[in-house]
Amino acid sequence: MDKNRFAGANRPDKHALRVIPWIVAIAFFMQMLDTSIMNTALPSIAGSLGENPVSMHWAVIAYLLTLAVFMPISGWAADRLGTRRVLGLAIIVFSLGSLFCALSTSLPMLVAARVAQGLGGAFMVPVGRLMLLLVYPRRLLVPVLSFVSIPGLIGPLLGPTLGGFLVQAASWHWIFLINLPVGLLGCLAVLRYIPDLRRPDVVRFDLGGFLLFGLAMLLISFALDSSGRSEFSVLLIGALAVGGLLCIGLYVLHARRHAAPLFRLDIFRIRSFSVGIWGNIFARLAAGGMPYMTPMLLQLLMGYPPFEAGLIMIPLTVMAIFSKAMATRLLRRFGYRKVLLVNTMLLGGLIASFSAFTPHTPLWAVLGIFCVFGAVNSLQHTSMNTLTLIGLPDDQASSGNSLLSVVMQLAASLGVTASAALLAAFMPPEADSALMAGQYQLAGQANLAGAFHLTYLCMGIFSVLAALIFLYTPSGLGRRKLN
Repeated sequence: MDKNRFAGANRPDKHALRVIPWIVAIAFFMQMLDTSIMNTALPSIAGSLGENPVSMHWAVIAYLLTLAVFMPISGWAADRLGTRRVLGLAIIVFSLGSLFCALSTSLPMLVAARVAQGLGGAFMVPVGRLMLLLVYPRRLLVPVLSFVSIPGLIGPLLGPTLGGFLVQAASWHWIFLINLPVGLLGCLAVLRYIPDLRRPDVVRFDLGGFLLFGLAMLLISFALDSSGRSEFSVLLIGALAVGGLLCIGLYVLHARRHAAPLFRLDIFRIRSFSVGIWGNIFARLAAGGMPYMTPMLLQLLMGYPPFEAGLIMIPLTVMAIFSKAMATRLLRRFGYRKVLLVNTMLLGGLIASFSAFTPHTPLWAVLGIFCVFGAVNSLQHTSMNTLTLIGLPDDQASSGNSLLSVVMQLAASLGVTASAALLAAFMPPEADSALMAGQYQLAGQANLAGAFHLTYLCMGIFSVLAALIFLYTPSGLGRRKLN
């Protein structure tokens, strides 16, 4: 433990040590719940705000992209300002963002409020996890981190169903208002139990690298979103994409010269890390749009009410939880290369199979595909994440884990952007007009199915192509490291 981090603070007592994991777990739950609770409510929110449900993807992207952009600041802010202050402010900002979401009367207002939510969420979980690393001895770290991770699994399980229930029982505003009492209790608990850990020797923050990285992500996201819309010229879309790539190139030059860059580049010399990061970007990009598209498919095309649509999503998450137990055994027996090659192609086939859904598809068939997809998607994420981190030496573990966290959020954001752009590009004019007018049943009859089906096919094909990245996985990795 770095005792310098306790400068100006008292070591937590035994009672605080029992309460701290609960505080971090609640913060983790709030963040993970808000990544999924809104998806089922998107058609209802769109109807209330007078928007096309397809256009609502920016309310999802704003949250995910803000998480990805601001997560790298969290460790530096905690070192400089102290864990108690940063975690307390993060919960306050997240709660205020939730309140403004509920008060929103237009899509731009909702997007701005989701940015505030994402800003708070970007600090809550990383700072909480960092505090656990500093407060608890290594012999207690595994059970403590395991306890804290449980809400991260429950949040996506509860989110779609809770969102659908609140929409039908009350209104969509309550999916945000429920965060307020939890946030208030969290703030009081932080003031009472969280120690003020900080470093007196913190290095200067890499502001230039942060600005280049953030601008690159914004430009690439806007380029992807604009590509599905006729009102944007090819020249503008190309300029946005080139601008984003140029910012990435400038960051590479900047990082090579900076003494303490936002993300170190030498870590990419580790082959397993490099393959894992690139695999995470492209495989998650293919599957990242599924949580956004599938609740809309169930409601707009297949006619399920919001609450029932949320219930149908439960088997997907349940199978994702149970399949994690299979991952280690499969990787030990077959190794990372074989598992990821086969599983990524299988994932692509399953994504493409959603294109067969129609209003007449029986419920048992929908649930069956959801169960298999949940298991395969979970195995994909577990395998890619452990591949990324398994070869890192101790002195690069923190930097590698931070970059992986950012990439996971970024790829999910780009996945929503890409799927929304494809859906908008394939949308027939008559279906688009019906959706704008809130006539969802009429939209479902106006070739809306074709737009969904083509989007799922494209994302499935992209996932199959992403499998090629894992050909470069070191041979035998998994059987050597995990046995």
